[in-house]
Amino acid sequence: MGALDYLSNFCTVTSTRSRRKKPLQTVEIKVKMDCDGCERKVKNAVKHMRGVKELEVNRKQSRVKVYGHVDANKVLNAIKNTGKRAEFWPYVPHNVVLYPYVAGTYDKRAPAGHVRNATVIQAPPPSNAAEEKIAYLFSDDNPNACSIM
Repeated sequence: MGALDYLSNFCTVTSTRSRRKKPLQTVEIKVKMDCDGCERKVKNAVKHMRGVKELEVNRKQSRVKVYGHVDANKVLNAIKNTGKRAEFWPYVPHNVVLYPYVAGTYDKRAPAGHVRNATVIQAPPPSNAAEEKIAYLFSDDNPNACSIM
């Protein structure tokens, strides 16, 4: 079958234009929706986009989840074109964040059990009290320091 393999290399058709598929991802967007009409308008704007596998709209949380081979910015722009104000979902579950009550993380408008994403907010550094205590034992400032030194 060596001859057939050799001839098949000449007969295969390859596309010169390779379309790169976007990675499979979940895009979460915060959109204020007041009524069924608003919800329907947002659904129709997103569900007809290329690459959308699943669409979940939660009006109570003002949240839209899109799962598929989509570009996050294109989904955001499609929702903004409906006339709604939209932004990427800024909240994460509170048990994921190290310091959920640091200034700027806690948000009253966040859904229950969520806080604002704290990736930018710096948490206070952990104290090194134990190390300082050990260093003070051998310090010249300590009158009861170890006399071995």
